[in-house]
Amino acid sequence: MNPLLQPFDTAPFSKIQNAHFKPAFLKAMKDARAEIDAITENNAVPTFENTIEALEFSGQQLSRISSVFFNLNSAETNEEIQKIAQEISPLLSEFSNDITLNSALFKRVKAVYDQKQSLSLSIEQSTLLDKKYKSFSRNGANLVENKKERLREIDAELSKLKLKFGENVLAATNTFELHLTGETDVDGLPDGAKEAAAQLAKTKGKDSGWMITLDYPSYVPFMKYATNRELRKKLSLAFGSKAFQNDALDNQQNVLKIAQLRHERAQLLGYKTHAHFVLEERMAETPKKVHGFLNELLEKAKPAAQKEFEQLAHFAKERDGIDQLQKWDGSFYSEKLKQELFNLDDEQLKPYFKLENVINGVFKVAEKLFELQFEEVTDIDTYHEEVKTYRVYDLDHNFISVFYADFHPRAGKRGGAWMTSFKSQYVQNGTNVRPHISNVCNFTPSTPSKPSLLTFNEVTTLFHEFGHGLHGMLANTQYPSLSGTSVYWDFVELPSQILENWCYEKEALELFATHYETGEPIPMELVQKIKESATFQEGMATLRQLSFGLLDMSWHGADPSQITDVKAHETNAFKGTNLYPDTPETCMSTAFSHIFQGGYASGYYSYKWAEVLDADAFAYFKEKGIFNKEVATKFKDHVLSKGGTENPMVLYKRFRGAEPKVEALLERAGLITAE
Repeated sequence: MNPLLQPFDTAPFSKIQNAHFKPAFLKAMKDARAEIDAITENNAVPTFENTIEALEFSGQQLSRISSVFFNLNSAETNEEIQKIAQEISPLLSEFSNDITLNSALFKRVKAVYDQKQSLSLSIEQSTLLDKKYKSFSRNGANLVENKKERLREIDAELSKLKLKFGENVLAATNTFELHLTGETDVDGLPDGAKEAAAQLAKTKGKDSGWMITLDYPSYVPFMKYATNRELRKKLSLAFGSKAFQNDALDNQQNVLKIAQLRHERAQLLGYKTHAHFVLEERMAETPKKVHGFLNELLEKAKPAAQKEFEQLAHFAKERDGIDQLQKWDGSFYSEKLKQELFNLDDEQLKPYFKLENVINGVFKVAEKLFELQFEEVTDIDTYHEEVKTYRVYDLDHNFISVFYADFHPRAGKRGGAWMTSFKSQYVQNGTNVRPHISNVCNFTPSTPSKPSLLTFNEVTTLFHEFGHGLHGMLANTQYPSLSGTSVYWDFVELPSQILENWCYEKEALELFATHYETGEPIPMELVQKIKESATFQEGMATLRQLSFGLLDMSWHGADPSQITDVKAHETNAFKGTNLYPDTPETCMSTAFSHIFQGGYASGYYSYKWAEVLDADAFAYFKEKGIFNKEVATKFKDHVLSKGGTENPMVLYKRFRGAEPKVEALLERAGLITAE
């Protein structure tokens, strides 16, 4: 019996075998097609209920199976799962096209859409109708037959290319290992990082020494603390040349093909570029607005960034005689300069950020703001023993959500941090079906002598992903496709980025930042230093983020058909944002998973866009009190619970009372002074 084809609430991971996936997908697609046929063959006049709602709730089992499978392909993959993904993705792409290019179905959807004004729909129903109509019109429903066929071919090829891109990045990350045997090789590394590297060497079958890999918990401390400049260079070049080595894992052709196919697809649908197609459904609306936004920030950040870079270069020269600051020097000397300026380094802070304490801290922040309670449970099935599970309730013990937390790197897990969902929230037949939400990260694991102690950057990452998690958990909408994080892409980072702000506040840190050995609360002078150092090198950090946004737009905001050299194109895109000398052997695009595998194509600017929203929104909390119930309730009611039911600017203004101001971000970043 296939567990994926039985009714299930939480995913039955322990019962699922890889062999179950393909038959489950095929059966669920067949059932979903039958549900679509039932809509198109209905002889009754098309109505909102028998067409739009029926379409919305079709294919639910397929969507559950997809969420289980593709989450595993990110968090606990292997060659067999990757092979299934390569087989299944084109089939899912074809299935999706079969719906959007189904002329009988579109005819019924259009019939309802055309009488929209005479229907007495709620705001959410009206949004759903718009969204359903656009899902057809923006995906080829109005095309002639031969163009529809070409669209199908493009979508099938893109689905395979994106998977291959991600597989190559993961394999390239896992392939590189730096085995060090000399004590001087690890000079400067904190004891915890050395111990973790020694432990990693043992698990990789080495009798002695230290193992450094390209996983963040291994890579970042080495780049920040290792005094051996040559080894930092070796590691930096390996990190920067992932999938850019003209070998079996090289992504250059994948990048070119993905960009070209996206452009061809956009043109088929009547759009100038892929960016024009994407941004039509974003707060930013047009590539012109995105460029204007990025360039406005660039103008403000660049002088500050250049000044900070000169200060860093001067510091490295004075300290160690470094004539030319290189990319592999940045983290190392930034950390040393930060220690000198603020007498603060990550190693001082880490003892106060034991992972379990930080998790409890983010739960307490959620309780104080949104009246949530988290109960750890062991009766929910997981895909790996490291995954923790929780049931979430409100203060009256009403069930809100299931929450999964998966925090450490593994061979089968892609790098980075993300929030995802195993089940959306929606209301059906009078029942409010609650969501199942997951946070996946790659934090420093525990060692035989120390628990998992987080860097401050990891603490903010945990809060960030948990903010996305709250957006999913507190969803309270009618329809699954409008629920939780199903919002405009440049709005989705607001709940995550705003939550990072609490990491810098004394009132919040007092809830959880205690020394893992003594239980002493974090000294207030350290809290003060965290706040003071928050804008340290903010100009350089801003320039870096803007460079990624500009690179993204360079791939997707113009015709890419003349691009033949990925590295040359990238060098040109980075021209106005470069601080360090270029390294010819590295290339970011070939491992830029956000835009070539994930959903950020033409959307990377949204991190900065959402920073404007979050700085402006948090200014409201600061004004009224960071745990002010009234402001928190407004944020929950108008942002977190509403999902994509209305235009995000309408929701934001309902919460804040006005549109966001870019000055709030520039002030917080120290790039301008408050009036």
